[in-house]
Amino acid sequence: MALIELKSLVGGYGGAPILNGVNIAIEQSDIGVIVGPNGAGKSTTLKAIFGLLRVTSGAVVFDGEDITNAQPDRLVPRGLSFVPQEKNVFTSMSVEENLEMGAFTRPDDFSDTLKWVYEMFPPLLEKRHQKAGELSGGQRQMVAMGRALMSKPRLLMLDEPSAGLSPRYVIEIFDQIVKVNKSGVGILMVEQNARQALAFASKGFVLAGGQNRFTGTGADLIADPEVAKSFLGG
Repeated sequence: MALIELKSLVGGYGGAPILNGVNIAIEQSDIGVIVGPNGAGKSTTLKAIFGLLRVTSGAVVFDGEDITNAQPDRLVPRGLSFVPQEKNVFTSMSVEENLEMGAFTRPDDFSDTLKWVYEMFPPLLEKRHQKAGELSGGQRQMVAMGRALMSKPRLLMLDEPSAGLSPRYVIEIFDQIVKVNKSGVGILMVEQNARQALAFASKGFVLAGGQNRFTGTGADLIADPEVAKSFLGG
């Protein structure tokens, strides 16, 4: 059974649909990557899953349960976390304070999880007392991902995790995403560096006009001449 499944999802803003029947299914062992042109509905898909956008038709099913239009405060305790592209850290708070904020829904001792996050993102340990706003873009992205992992999610959703990063940090962030997935966390991400992301994706989804144009493994999509020509720059 899929961990997360979108069934003919339709939704948008102000009555104007942006999603026109999106279908996605991934398992907890998967890294799912959503690519496509600007305005294709990629980020909107993640927002619809996380209750930030009203779904007007279709369904979002998480671990066999219909969670369509459920609010984020209900979804986080059930095992979903979402890292938006912008404003994803508290800049005036320290790294460690940011991470601790990610555990606000947990009534238990989260010290072991904090230790695990520092092991996942070693640069954060030495900067744990530094304000997040003073960090580089790549390190801030690590903080955002680390905070999302503090709730011990089964599915981590990432919106353009490499946006604005130097080539060095793009590689580092992608390596960390693979590492997190190998620890047992499913990944569903939207990414502008399509070819690089599909290279390590177990599932790939090419959206255009709010619909699936192509679906397959990352390797198959990279090898597809039409996908390469139309969506990967040749």
